[in-house]
Amino acid sequence: MKVRSLLHRNQLIAFLIIGLIFIFDQFTKFLAMTFLQPSHPVNILGNFLRLTYVENPGMAFGIDISDKLLFNLISLVAIGIIFLYYYRLRHNPLMRYSFAIILGGAFGNLWDRLLRGSVVDFLDFDFFDIHFSGGTYLFWQLPSYSLERWPVFNVADMAVTIGMLIIVLSAFLDISPETVLSNAHRKEISH
Repeated sequence: MKVRSLLHRNQLIAFLIIGLIFIFDQFTKFLAMTFLQPSHPVNILGNFLRLTYVENPGMAFGIDISDKLLFNLISLVAIGIIFLYYYRLRHNPLMRYSFAIILGGAFGNLWDRLLRGSVVDFLDFDFFDIHFSGGTYLFWQLPSYSLERWPVFNVADMAVTIGMLIIVLSAFLDISPETVLSNAHRKEISH
């Protein structure tokens, strides 16, 4: 009975995470639409952090998509797949919470696309410049690439990125309930 209660509690926490991220994302976008003007950035920390109102009709980083209906359908299918993994990994709280973080962000941006036809972005950072001169790698000819300023993003984008980073790091670091329990058991034996 304790396992069932714990799973229920973890599920409630995960749904709370989804809801809080969605609400915070929509609230910050509302503030951006209300107080920011297009092409008039507001400096917060000099040129490093600015608030810049941008309506992004495409994907992340301004990638344009011509067929909006197809893109929204693909987004819904992706959310369905994330829910499938969310359910399959229900015994792993870290994975469940990671997928909940991703879902909160995915719902925030999908809501914008369905409601307004574009996603509101406003966080404008100048982390570091990226310059790649291109060249040949094995059999591929790689084009040159340059990025002077990071693309403008929003809270939903941050949530999706953070959730994915947690999943990737947990895969490399083997952070699973079984690993934590076995390490705890070894420590108890050694004392």
